Amino acid sequence: MNKLLVIVDMQKDFIDGSLANKDAKAIVPDLCKFIKEWDGDITCTLDTHHDDYLDTQEGKNLPIKHCIKLTEGWLIDKDIREALAGRDVNIIEKETFGSWDLADRINWKGYDEVVFVGTCTDICVISNVLTVKAINRETPLVVYADLCAGLTPEKHEAALEVMKSCQVDVRYYTEGK
Repeated sequence: MNKLLVIVDMQKDFIDGSLANKDAKAIVPDLCKFIKEWDGDITCTLDTHHDDYLDTQEGKNLPIKHCIKLTEGWLIDKDIREALAGRDVNIIEKETFGSWDLADRINWKGYDEVVFVGTCTDICVISNVLTVKAINRETPLVVYADLCAGLTPEKHEAALEVMKSCQVDVRYYTEGK
């Protein structure tokens, strides 16, 4: 089976940096285990901003500098990087919530299944999932709920419900969570 794992924005700023999230930090150990078990292609998205971030529409609505390209906060979390070591990983930098480049690449590669994990469920994960769904309507998409983290548990659950409504398969990696 030709499958792809998409790791959305598991960057330092979202885990323990300028937009630190305890829920994102909490998923790192299980996500590292999942990555090590994964048998397929891997793509990581990187939320990527520049020095003019505060002048952008997003920066005006969220005036906290984060994921500024080439800063420490822009890097993938060190534990995630260690789990990815030795793997051929495609990196997609994105300047907004979702990525058309990701959707096009999935279309071009013709994956049988695409799995999403990462942060934030209610912003970048859902944006990427729905963008990919729009272009790849026949490709089965899976989101592992317990390998994603939202801004709040309530927003996380709401985003999962929306994705279910859009025919995305929401699963759990670790039963009982």
